[in-house]
Amino acid sequence: MTHRFARIRRFRFNLPQRIAAVLLALFLLQGLWLTARQTLSDRDYQYARCGREVWERPSAIAGDYTTCGNIHDGILVYRLAGLPLTINFELERVFDHFRKPEDRVIQVAGEISPWELRHQMTHVLLLLRLPFLLAGCALGAGLWWVTRRLYGNFGGYTALALYCFSPPILRACVTPSGEVLAALAVYGGVYTCIGVAHAMQGPRRKWRPRIVLLACAFGMAACSHIAALPVVALLGLIAMLWVAEGRRAQVLPIILIAMAGALVILFGCYGFSPDVFSYVFRSAAGFMSFSIDPARRFFSALPNAGISIAAAAALLLYLAFRRSRYFGNTAPLLCGLVLLVLILTGTQGSPWIWAIPFLLTFVAGVFADAYESPRRRLALAAGGAVVALQVVFSVLSLAGLL
Repeated sequence: MTHRFARIRRFRFNLPQRIAAVLLALFLLQGLWLTARQTLSDRDYQYARCGREVWERPSAIAGDYTTCGNIHDGILVYRLAGLPLTINFELERVFDHFRKPEDRVIQVAGEISPWELRHQMTHVLLLLRLPFLLAGCALGAGLWWVTRRLYGNFGGYTALALYCFSPPILRACVTPSGEVLAALAVYGGVYTCIGVAHAMQGPRRKWRPRIVLLACAFGMAACSHIAALPVVALLGLIAMLWVAEGRRAQVLPIILIAMAGALVILFGCYGFSPDVFSYVFRSAAGFMSFSIDPARRFFSALPNAGISIAAAAALLLYLAFRRSRYFGNTAPLLCGLVLLVLILTGTQGSPWIWAIPFLLTFVAGVFADAYESPRRRLALAAGGAVVALQVVFSVLSLAGLL
């Protein structure tokens, strides 16, 4: 019998969705556990201070946007890091009306009392990391949705389980940075491009909402890391040209419209300040190069052993069996390979983290083909063993035993 909460309008929460929710809950618990073991660093103070300045004092300060300077590589990171703190500050301002004058957080002169600073110290660590943990959960949910839709339940389980026990992803989610945001934007942007290309085979009335969604994904990429915008636009363009047979002449205008919308969103994130916004294009944050070192370090790291074995096995099966060499498997493979060898030379960034969702999508697709083969039980056992291996190594790594 269907669970009474199994259907909320068109949303279903049956057994597959509940399994995915449990995996994402385990992912969140790991992130909270890592957060509880951390201490505030100078980098945390920088994001807390300048993130609040972006919300509370958006005008330029002494020629700079914030005391951190003119942020040119990931304005969304500062906004997300500062938003919970700013909301907390505003709530304290409201609660001051119900406190004694000597206990008020905001004094009459408008300055922040030492009491308020001590109060924030008790939970500022969690508030700083919570937006990035939620972004990591959103990326996992997106990965599950794509892989389950393309490869079925077991393909989705494989990808999501490997993702939820991926130490690089977990560490990126408990550090204020743009890596998990950019990974979410690039992954979502590429698959939104594929969705738009499929919609182009149908009536035009279905194009507009998907193009708006594509512009939002591109905008998130630009706001997370300016180098992510050309990357997702180029990968998305190639994917759309591959899929949109008979409509290829309209692909480039759609990409340009989405990029224009992304720049408008980026402009808005800078408070519609032309001077500060122009600094993005006068910096070297978008400069890129190629190297195999990130891929070599990722696959040789012991905490990633399960993912490395799964990727190697998937590549061998992909090359050995022609039935696995189709667009649904080839597209994430190519995207993952490009991002694994991409390095940023103008500013800090880790595109190899952006590659992990594509890599896991490829693994899920090839493994799903194996799950449907005549040796289904053997394939399921092998896939389960690889996932179990990754879980063990991940837990040992996060506990500091590796």
